[in-house]
Amino acid sequence: MKPKKKQMQDSFSFQPFKDLKELMESRKARGESTPSSPPPPVQGKEAGEASDDELFRKAMQEVREIKEFRKIPVPGRKRPPLLHCTSSDTEAIRTLDGIVRGRKPVHLPDTQEYVEWVNPDYHGDIARRLHRGCFSVQDCLDLHGLILEEAEAEVAGFLRSSLTRRLRCIKIIHGRGLRSPHGPVLKEALIRWLSGHYRRSLIAFVTARQCDGGLGALYVLLQ
Repeated sequence: MKPKKKQMQDSFSFQPFKDLKELMESRKARGESTPSSPPPPVQGKEAGEASDDELFRKAMQEVREIKEFRKIPVPGRKRPPLLHCTSSDTEAIRTLDGIVRGRKPVHLPDTQEYVEWVNPDYHGDIARRLHRGCFSVQDCLDLHGLILEEAEAEVAGFLRSSLTRRLRCIKIIHGRGLRSPHGPVLKEALIRWLSGHYRRSLIAFVTARQCDGGLGALYVLLQ
């Protein structure tokens, strides 16, 4: 067994504590004591360290109080001004509430999307009568799903056909363009075509009633 153990020890090339035991025994035989571990460092005031309070006072030696900052005025919260509603304001709020709740219809001529055009050669309340539905719609054209060029061709053909058939009142559905990133493109183009190139063939055109498409359609009165 011993040769085998010695063989295992010889297999390690680096053995730093190989002669430690013999060194300690030789020191003991000569009466020399083994070195003890170093004493722990002195902490606290014994080491000359200052306390936290002393360090704080030393750091704040050059600090001076600003007497003006002893009392800093804090502005109070401003109350919103009280609204004094007149009778007309109250009526408008009541009407708006009824529209939102679906109890009252929207008065389309009061909206910004309302359209009204009358040929200068005609006078009277033609636009108001046309919007109120005093003229029966005899034919209808729907422009939904068409691009601008297609819509222009459809409007031109529809107006020619309506004039040839001697129709008096027609309806053109243009939509409101709420989903379009560029706004109501078809609506604006249709108004431009009717009030420009085709104005000599028209008496008036106006936004349709709510039941006929409302702000997304026009009544057109032909000559």
